[in-house]
Amino acid sequence: MNNTDAVFFTTEIREIEQLAINQSDAPNLMEKAGRAAAKIARNKLLTHNASNILILAGPGNNGGDAFVVARYLKQWGHHITVVFAADPEHLPPDAHNALQQWLAIEGSVQPDIPEQSDWDLVIDGLFGIGLTPERPLQGQYLDWINTVNKINAPVLSLDIPSGLGSDNGCIYGAVIRATLTVTFIGLKPGLLTHSGPEYCGKLLLSDLDLTTTQFQTAHTWVLNNTLAQSLLPPPRPSNSHKGTFGSVGILGGANGMVGAALLAGKAALHLGTGRVYLGLIAQNAPTVDTTQPELMLRSPNDIFKLDAINCLVVGPGFGMESGAQALLNFALDTHHTLVLDADALNQIATHQPLADKLKQRQAITILTPHPAEAARLLNTDVATIQNDRLNAAQKIAQAFNCHLVLKGAGSICALQDGSQYINTSGNPGLSSAGTGDILSGIIGALICQGLNPDDALLLGVHLHGAAADELLNQQHGPLGMTASEIIPCARELLNQWIYHPKNFSEEKDF
Repeated sequence: MNNTDAVFFTTEIREIEQLAINQSDAPNLMEKAGRAAAKIARNKLLTHNASNILILAGPGNNGGDAFVVARYLKQWGHHITVVFAADPEHLPPDAHNALQQWLAIEGSVQPDIPEQSDWDLVIDGLFGIGLTPERPLQGQYLDWINTVNKINAPVLSLDIPSGLGSDNGCIYGAVIRATLTVTFIGLKPGLLTHSGPEYCGKLLLSDLDLTTTQFQTAHTWVLNNTLAQSLLPPPRPSNSHKGTFGSVGILGGANGMVGAALLAGKAALHLGTGRVYLGLIAQNAPTVDTTQPELMLRSPNDIFKLDAINCLVVGPGFGMESGAQALLNFALDTHHTLVLDADALNQIATHQPLADKLKQRQAITILTPHPAEAARLLNTDVATIQNDRLNAAQKIAQAFNCHLVLKGAGSICALQDGSQYINTSGNPGLSSAGTGDILSGIIGALICQGLNPDDALLLGVHLHGAAADELLNQQHGPLGMTASEIIPCARELLNQWIYHPKNFSEEKDF
C-alpha cells in the first residue's frame, strides 16, 4: 500500500477519485473496492465456506460497492441476502451497473431485513462519505442500523460505518457499530477521531492501487507507531551528564492541587530530563517530595532566576488566582519554550492581555487543551469543538501562534505550519485526573533532551497514549487506571523503543 499515513477530507477524496478515473483505463474503482472488501470478508471474518451473509446496499455508490461484494461472495459459494430499498433508476451510473451485474448472476434484492437470526456476517454498504448534518439518516435506514446493531454477528463496513461523519467522526442519527471497517483510497478523519474509533472497529485501508499523493497534497497525517519511531531521540552517549539532558521548570501546584505539579514533575524526571525544578504556588508548599526527592522544589519566582531552564511547563494545578495570572504573564515574556496546560489555558481564555502576549511570542509555545479548555479559548461551546475537532485545533494554532494537541479520542496535533496529525494511541483509561499533567511533563522532558518542540509534541502524545494502551493490556481493561501508573510504563516503552527497536510494533493496519 502507498501513502498509508495520509488522511483526506471528503472533498479531497472526491478529487482523487475523479482524477484517477480520468487518467486510468483500468477497471473502475467500484469493482476494485468491492473485490477488495469481499476478500477481506472471506479471509478475516468468515469461518466456513457456505456462510449466510446479510448485505445492506444504500442508494449511492456505497450501495454499488455492496453489490460488487455480493457478486464475488456469491460466486465463491456463500449464501447472500441483499437488502436494497432505493429506486434503481436513481442510482449513480457505476452503482446501477453493479446492481445489474448482481442481478445477472441470479442475485436478488429484498426491500427489508428478513427476520432471521443465523447470520454469519453483516456487510454495511448503506452510506459512505457523503452524510452531513443537513443529510442525516432517517426513516427506514435508521431502523436498519438499529436492527444491525442488535444482530449477534460480525459487521464489515465499507469505507466508513454508515451514519458516521467522514470529516469529523460525528454521528448523524445512528451509526453502524462495525467489527471491521475497510476504507478505500485513503484514510478519513472521521474514522480516527471523536466517535470514529468507537464505531469503526479494526480499521483496514485498501488504496485501490492509487498513489494518493500523486493526485492530492496531504495536510493531515496519522500519528502512529511508525511516525513516533522516526522522532525518537538517539541513544545516550557514555560521555554524558545531567546537564546533557536539560532542565524542566514547572509552575503550578496551587492550594489543593500540589499533586498535579508533582505528577508533571515526576513524568518529566522519569522520561529523561536531567533536572526538574518545581515552582509550587500553594501556601506552605512542601520543600521536598519524600517519594521523589530528586525533584527540586522552589518558590515560583525562583524558577525564573534559573539560567539552565530549557523548557517551562505552566499550568498543572495552576489555579485562577491573580498570583497565578502574574506568573503566567512573566512566563510569556521569557525566551523559553513553553508548554501551557490546564488553568494556564483558562487564564489566557479569561484575560485578553495574556492572550495578546501569547500571540506575539517569538519563542515556541505548545498548548494542550481538552475540549472544554479549547471551547473557552475559542469562545464557543464543547459541542462545537467536538463536532469539528480538526478545524477547531487549527483555529487555535493559528489564533494563538502555537502548536497544540486537542486531547480526546483521536487527539489532534496541529502545528504552526498548518499540518495536522491524528493520534492512534490511547484508550478510555486516560479519562482520569492527572493524565493531562503527565502529558505536559512528558512533552517537556522530550524538549529538554533536544527534540524540536513539534517533534516532542508528536512523540509525547503518542507515547502517552501507548503507555495507557500497555496498561490496558496488563489490567485487562481501562477501569481504575491512574495517572501515576502511566509514568513508569511510558519510561519502559521509551527505553524499549530507543534501545530495542526490533521490538517496536505497529498496532494498526495503516
